[in-house]
Amino acid sequence: MGKNMLVTLKEVLKIAEEKKIAVGAFNAANLESLQAVITAAEELNLPVIMQFAQCHEPWVPLALIGPIMVAEAKKASVPVCVHLDHGETLDYLEKALEIGFTGIMYDGSVLPYAENLKNTKRAVEMAAKTGACVEAELGSMGKRESGAGDADGDDTKIYTDPQKAKEFVEASGIDALACSFGTTHGIYLSAPRLDFDVVKNVRAMTNDIPVVMHGGSGVSREDYHAAIRAGVRKINYFTYMDKAGGNAAAEYLKSLRAEEPLFFSSVSMAARDAMKENVKEAMKMFALE
Repeated sequence: MGKNMLVTLKEVLKIAEEKKIAVGAFNAANLESLQAVITAAEELNLPVIMQFAQCHEPWVPLALIGPIMVAEAKKASVPVCVHLDHGETLDYLEKALEIGFTGIMYDGSVLPYAENLKNTKRAVEMAAKTGACVEAELGSMGKRESGAGDADGDDTKIYTDPQKAKEFVEASGIDALACSFGTTHGIYLSAPRLDFDVVKNVRAMTNDIPVVMHGGSGVSREDYHAAIRAGVRKINYFTYMDKAGGNAAAEYLKSLRAEEPLFFSSVSMAARDAMKENVKEAMKMFALE
């Protein structure tokens, strides 16, 4: 057997910090996207974070895909962190830890500060038992992870306050902080206005905690690079990867002649290959290539 390449969130973020890049965090919401993420990372020889979000449960249960994610990470030729994205309940975080996830995100960003902190502390205690690491969120990216809702004039966005971030990080003991600095989940209806000073100030106030960027789909290459220079070390990316798969499936359907049989397996392979290419482009951009 080769070396076990399953690493913790902290270990993968340490690589990002040393290289002054961001590690891409991609959601494996089905088997095709899982294969796309692992093969993209291996082909580019870059570390990667493979995630599953609680809101993807209706697509495929965590209990089914989680163990496959962990098994594939162990066999990979590059370091892979298997991370729970946007865990909304402590019970769900517990499930991910039992499966062997090496990172969990507790998302209490819509709760009052004191309640978010209390639950985040609990998540840190739970993760410590298995050696996993914790990401939490302060401020709000507006819409939920599914990208549902109105991206324009989204008044639920709250920019992260660096002073509050300092208190939150010190009191909770988390390993990474998702900050709100002008991004939104899903697809933008208008160009985002990003405030990189939020990232710089959070890093300065928190003894350089790795900052996580959510809602990155549709952000320009220049803005990604500016965010990384400001101290972003993990970038969540899913919507455009998923869209690339959907577009490829549609193209494949159009390419068939009327008399040709249509097979689902062929559609899913077309989607998988397109997602892999999309992930590779994103990974290169996050590695400042």
